[in-house]
Amino acid sequence: MSVETAAIDEAKVHAFVGQLIGELGATVNAGLVVIGDRLGLYKAMAGAGPISTAELAERTGTTERYVREWLNAQAAGGYVEYDPSTQRYTLPAEHALALANEASPAFACGWFQLATSTLRSEPEIREAFRSGAGFGWHEHDPGVHEGCARFFGPTYDASIVSSWLPALDGVVDKLEAGAEVADVGCGLGRSTLLMAKAYPRSRFTGFDYHPDSLALARRQAEAAGMGDRVKFEVAPAKGFPGPAAYDLVTTFDSLHDMGDPVGAARHVRETLKPDGTWMVVEPLAGDKVEDNLNPIGRAYYSFSNFLCTPSSLAQEVGLALGAQAGEPRIRDVATAAGFTRFRRATEGMIHLVYEVRP
Repeated sequence: MSVETAAIDEAKVHAFVGQLIGELGATVNAGLVVIGDRLGLYKAMAGAGPISTAELAERTGTTERYVREWLNAQAAGGYVEYDPSTQRYTLPAEHALALANEASPAFACGWFQLATSTLRSEPEIREAFRSGAGFGWHEHDPGVHEGCARFFGPTYDASIVSSWLPALDGVVDKLEAGAEVADVGCGLGRSTLLMAKAYPRSRFTGFDYHPDSLALARRQAEAAGMGDRVKFEVAPAKGFPGPAAYDLVTTFDSLHDMGDPVGAARHVRETLKPDGTWMVVEPLAGDKVEDNLNPIGRAYYSFSNFLCTPSSLAQEVGLALGAQAGEPRIRDVATAAGFTRFRRATEGMIHLVYEVRP
C-alpha cells in the first residue's frame, strides 16, 4: 500500500518563512516598545520633528549607542521615519497618537507591556498544557495587572461614558440622579473611577479577588478626591455583598475569566434591584471559530491561552469560556442564571456590550 505525500510548494515555503521573519522582528520589538514607553523615548520624539540619535539620548537621559540601535529597529519596523540624507529620525504625528499620547483612544504601549509581562509565565503555562492545571491571575507578573489596565484603559476612557452606558435603557438617568453601582472584577479600578467621575451623585464599589490591584485602586480613588463615594473591596464574583442592593452591576472584560460564570451571573441577579441592569462588556468575537480568524481574534486567542483560560481553570468549576466566547455563549450564561432579558446594546472596535436584566 502506497502513501501519497503532498508535493511541497517551494514558493509557499519561502513566503511563509518570510512571514515568520517579520513576526520574529515584531516579537522582539515588543520589548523595545516597552523600553520606548518607559524611558520616554516616544514622548520626546512627539512633535519634535527630525531628531538625531544624540539629541534624543540627551533629551531622555539615555546612552546614544543604545538609542541609535533602538531607532534603527523602530525605522525598520515602520514606527519612525528615517532620512538618510540627514541621518535623522521622525515620529509621525499619527504614530505619536498610538505611542506617545496616553490620552488618545489609539494609545497602544499598554498592549506591549501586557504582552511582554504575559510571556514571563511561559514555563508555567507550558506545564499547564500537560497537566491541565490552571494558573491564577494573581500568579502572573505584576506587569500583567498594570498592562491589562493600560491595554483596555484608552478604550474605556473613550467609550464607557460616551457610548456604552447611554446604550442601556434608562441607566444614565439613574446614574445622574444617584445610583448604587457594583463594578465586579474591577482590577485596578479604572472603569470604576471613570464612572464615578462622570456621575458624582452615584456611589460605586469595585470588587475583585486580587488585593494588590485593589490597594492601587484605593490610592487612585483617594488621589482623585473620590474616596468618600468610591470603595474597593476584596470579594469573589459569587460573593460580593447584596442582595437587591444595586441599580447597576458591571463586569468589564472579566466574565470569561471566571471559573463559574453562571454562578457569578446568578449572584449578580440576586444583588440587583428588581429594575436593575447588568452591563456585560466582553471582547469582540464572532459566534464561530472561523469568524475569529483575523488579527483581533488572533490577539485575543493568544492572550486567552496565557491569561483567561488558565485563570478560569484555576478556579472552581473552571468553565474556561476563553476570550473569544462570543454572544451565544454569553447569552447562555445569562439565561442559565435566570435572567430573562438579554440584548447586544452596542459594540466597539474590540468589544461587545450586552444589557442583561432580570
